[in-house]
Amino acid sequence: MPCPRWKRRSGGELESSFRILVSDGGSQERAALRALKKMDLNEDEDVLAMLKGSQFCKIRSLKWQKVRFYRLQEDCMTVWFQRRFRHPKSHHVFSLQHIEAVRQGHQSEGLRRYGGAFPSSCCLTITFKGRCKNLDLAASTEEEAQRWVRGLAKLRARLDAMSQREKLDHWIHGYLHQADSDHDSKMSFKEIKHLLQMVNVTMDDMYAHQLFKECDSSRNEQLEDAEIEEFLRRLLKRPELEEIFYRYSGEDRVLSATELLEFLHDQGEEGATVAQAQHLIRTYELNEKAKQHNLMMLDGFMMFLLSPDGAVLDPTHKDVYQDMNQPLSHYFISSSHNTYLTQSQIGGVSSTEAYIRAFAQGCRCVELDCWEGPDGEPVVYHGHTFTSKILFRDVIQAVRDHAFSLSPYPVILSLENHCGMQQQSTMAHYLRTILGNMLVTETLDGKIPEELPSPEQLKGKVLVKGKKQTVHQKKEALSDPPAEDKENELKTKKRPQISSRLSDLIVYCCSSHLNAMDLPGIQPQPCRVPSLSERKARKFIKEAGNHFVRHNTDQLCRVYPLGLRMTSANYNPQEMWNGGCQLVALNFQTPGYEMDLNNGRFLVNGKCGYVLKPAFLRQRDTTFDPERPGPPQTTLIIKVLTAQQLPKLNREKPNSIVDPLVRVEIYGVPRDCAQKETNYVLNNGFNPYWGETLQFTLGVPELALVRFVVEDYDITSFNDFVGQFTLPMCSLKQGYRHIHLFSKDGASLSPATLFVHIQIKNQ
Repeated sequence: MPCPRWKRRSGGELESSFRILVSDGGSQERAALRALKKMDLNEDEDVLAMLKGSQFCKIRSLKWQKVRFYRLQEDCMTVWFQRRFRHPKSHHVFSLQHIEAVRQGHQSEGLRRYGGAFPSSCCLTITFKGRCKNLDLAASTEEEAQRWVRGLAKLRARLDAMSQREKLDHWIHGYLHQADSDHDSKMSFKEIKHLLQMVNVTMDDMYAHQLFKECDSSRNEQLEDAEIEEFLRRLLKRPELEEIFYRYSGEDRVLSATELLEFLHDQGEEGATVAQAQHLIRTYELNEKAKQHNLMMLDGFMMFLLSPDGAVLDPTHKDVYQDMNQPLSHYFISSSHNTYLTQSQIGGVSSTEAYIRAFAQGCRCVELDCWEGPDGEPVVYHGHTFTSKILFRDVIQAVRDHAFSLSPYPVILSLENHCGMQQQSTMAHYLRTILGNMLVTETLDGKIPEELPSPEQLKGKVLVKGKKQTVHQKKEALSDPPAEDKENELKTKKRPQISSRLSDLIVYCCSSHLNAMDLPGIQPQPCRVPSLSERKARKFIKEAGNHFVRHNTDQLCRVYPLGLRMTSANYNPQEMWNGGCQLVALNFQTPGYEMDLNNGRFLVNGKCGYVLKPAFLRQRDTTFDPERPGPPQTTLIIKVLTAQQLPKLNREKPNSIVDPLVRVEIYGVPRDCAQKETNYVLNNGFNPYWGETLQFTLGVPELALVRFVVEDYDITSFNDFVGQFTLPMCSLKQGYRHIHLFSKDGASLSPATLFVHIQIKNQ
């Protein structure tokens, strides 16, 4: 395929653009090479090419296809692009931390529709976390496209592998380069003040100038090299960590393995051994001589506390650690509602990309609203609204290609079927031919199941949930009804007909109804799956809590948001998990505390989308009732100490500094739900200190989620969201812990952390 004209005349423009970008005497190149050296990528040809930049054609539609220049910035963590080459200082950037995936070829809905004029080998798609649109690009050559795909993969892998200390070092040096306005690698007091504003801290001028003078050993009113390092060392000092370290290390100011073991025991890690303490020293100590003598110095101690071993999330819960051989009904299953939507359910865009994103977040149950389409092709969209439509077959292809990208455990396709018999048969044809052996078409042993199979038994399999043909409907399908019956059908409202071909594919997940009056004496029907609105499920939990819990020990139950939620808002999923509901479906495209809870619930067990329910939600004879759970048995004590490097919310206003406060929220059974917050700290998002204790009592910690929220206090309006982290209380580590914060769309805010002390007391 010949190259489009824009590609054949781009070389000179690209070179001239790069000359503009590095016309400051090469300081940007030097900064980039320093950053790459820290990342061990300073000789990587792909990344070096990205630093020079490339022209791409950005593709949005058949008509909207425009040339853009993209270049990796000197921090090697952001990509800069410009709309016009005569404005090289335009500030349009995206962070590598916000990238969800990079795909080469026509591997997005946009490129499949609009990228036909470009060779597949020259195309790539960058997808982002949250609600950001995909970036569909076409390079001038295949090699250039591959360079960016490979380069982004290397940079993201190195970013993931960085320690928290390395991320902090990278972060502060990136700001240093920005604050150095004349790019002479020296910092005047004015530039130092600018740096402090950028890193979100207001410091008294007299104190800042005193600190500046103490570090200016050359007495030339400028800091350079070692002087800058000394200023940063003092700025990044952590007195609260030093106090803890000296408490355990004694007069010699170094931790032996025995002293580190004492600290670990005080952290609540009673089973820790000297060998484990020695392993931590070998892993995190920076000084080789100290490491050889099994000693840990202050910097190594800080590295340890900032690492996953010092985080609030139990590291043993990061991988799949639960029993995956129990029936499906014994698990909470990450579930999506109206999965095809990227925005609201009234006029939003439908896209196969929404399915891909849901799978990338560990979702295991997705919804397809299926309607009659033109040319015999069933479509997926929100019926009777202005949402756009996508082909059913395209959705199934996305399921085939992406359903098991993150988790190997089974996927459930929840069909809302509004199609006629012919297009239902077409749906069945696509399910069989596209999914092939992935699709479950019969029970595993060929018998009527007495209980559902396990996630382990169904690895790599796709289940279809939908309405199944009744015995009466099967008989009707086998015989042509008499003429008088046909006439009667026209006079009466006919029940929806179900194609036998589609019905045959519904094996373990047959849609059914559930009424409150049926709950007390209902017999287990493992393959029946009722779908309840949030209102109906809430009513069952309040009025027949224990009966509803018992029903959900043997059968799956799906809950979905009310149709009145026009903006695709979500409900609180915790209420439904309290009742043992497995398929608690949320609008994944809508950020908020509800999705934070969902992400927190499924953060553990390898993010595989399946989390084993507590024992009292799995036993058929359970007496548990979420409305009457019994007296509190557990006390959770959280001392909020400090925060580090909180993000600046308003980058357009250099003088705007956050006034952070911390709120801890508990979500569980109604009696356990609570929230408490600290006071706010004025004008300090860099290293605010609180030292405040928040205490909670819980009756059912096995169900509870703990959400840590940081907000920017505002006396005149609602507080602005800064960051959050949510996790199950059962995965909470005790002792001194760092909490690594996430943005509203789920991206890492590294190096932003909270530092807390956690204590759990059981009666």
